[in-house]
Amino acid sequence: MKPIWILDDDQSIRFVLEKALLRENLPTRSFTNPREVLAALEAAGDDEGPQILVSDIRMPGGSGLDLLAKVKELQPGLPVIIMTAFSDLDSAVSAFQGGAFEYLPKPFDLPKAVELIRRAVDESQREEVAEERMSAAPEMLGQAPAMQDVFRAIGRLSQSNVTVMITGESGSGKELVARALHKHSPRAGGPFVAINTAAIPKDLLESELFGHERGAFTGAQTMRRGRFEQAEGGTLFLDEIGDMPFDLQTRLLRVLSDGHFYRVGGHNAVKAHVRVIAATHQDLEQRVREGVFREDLFHRLNVIRLRLPPLRERKEDIPMLTRHFLQQSAAQLGVEPKRISDAALAQLGQFNFPGNVRQLENVCHWLTVMAPAQVIEAKDLPPEVLGAGSAPSPAAPGVPRTAAPAETPMAAAAAAVDDPHEPPLPLAEPAAAPAAAGWERGLEAEALELLAADRHDVWDVLTRRFESKLILTALHNTRGRRIEAAQKLGIGRNTITRKIQELGLE
Repeated sequence: MKPIWILDDDQSIRFVLEKALLRENLPTRSFTNPREVLAALEAAGDDEGPQILVSDIRMPGGSGLDLLAKVKELQPGLPVIIMTAFSDLDSAVSAFQGGAFEYLPKPFDLPKAVELIRRAVDESQREEVAEERMSAAPEMLGQAPAMQDVFRAIGRLSQSNVTVMITGESGSGKELVARALHKHSPRAGGPFVAINTAAIPKDLLESELFGHERGAFTGAQTMRRGRFEQAEGGTLFLDEIGDMPFDLQTRLLRVLSDGHFYRVGGHNAVKAHVRVIAATHQDLEQRVREGVFREDLFHRLNVIRLRLPPLRERKEDIPMLTRHFLQQSAAQLGVEPKRISDAALAQLGQFNFPGNVRQLENVCHWLTVMAPAQVIEAKDLPPEVLGAGSAPSPAAPGVPRTAAPAETPMAAAAAAVDDPHEPPLPLAEPAAAPAAAGWERGLEAEALELLAADRHDVWDVLTRRFESKLILTALHNTRGRRIEAAQKLGIGRNTITRKIQELGLE
């Protein structure tokens, strides 16, 4: 196992941490100034570097924050724990913004310090395994049986030019499947051209697909090649084919039947050497029965059908996809990739993702920007995900969700008082109560329920929940900046630090 590197100019701090970590069978290596650490990092190979770096913030040889910035350039994925005195809380906030894993206030409780370092080690090892899997991952990710069926189908179709119909809910990744079919086909050397037939106005769609001749209509000052010609020798992906206008369906059927088409305003047939892959989130059989989709076109497109499962049917893929999207979002934004705790992953697994993989990708982008620390905890997740545990399952896309019976304040209280250290739930609000009075009525109802149960800790239970919710909301509003949160709440910075420790919110 790689060692824990300890940087502090105070010999007693180094000695205490070394002995405590060795008792935990965690190897260590100590340094007295940042220059030594940077030199050792530059000289170390991949297997010789640190597992974790624990660094003081103020040293005669340099600043721990300056070192943090340089370490993130050399080894972006290395977890760094910054040790700081309570008087350096402003610097601790800067440490978080610079990508620190966590900060350790001095004087620290030794068992808590070891526990924090152990957590960082576990997180580091888990991320190493995840990165190894990601580096070996194909262009599509999925270990669920339903996705493995899709991968096998792509493999079987790899030497074929047959027309394929991909069905699946919006956001499930239909275009990725189409690209994979193209990449592993004999046409891989040709272009892949995609068009969303639902996103283009009807009067422009025909020209987009088939092109137009000069003078074909007002504004057509030059000849323009359409998507069929652009995809010559390759693959044309027609997304949301179910929304194609009926008269254009006739033209598409003709192209699929005889391989020829005419540009708008043209008189010379153009040969189409194109493989067509279509996709839809709609029930095309139902569209045929309704008379808005041609039955002969349906059969022409539906030669091979691939059903792409929604994310709620492949929840075992959520951890892998989440880490992938966090890495991707960090690269796009030019920041350090964030890690995610097991508790947060478990909470994500309870959410049904009506927007499928696209929604998970958006959640990861949101977390990359909004989560206050480098490790995403369950409390950092967006509100719609945090409510997943008690929320009803979403209806199918396009079908409004029916209202669930309102949870009574008493039921909310009973669920909340079992473990006051859990992230607090919002106080229930009666459906017809004005917004200003709703939380007070909810509080009254919860208090009555607890008092009726003959409990003797009602004050402590409800006070902890109230304070926890208030502090977490303020921290969310200030993106984790504790001093700013304390100022907005009208309390001292020592008070908010003490409350965070007492309430177990760290």
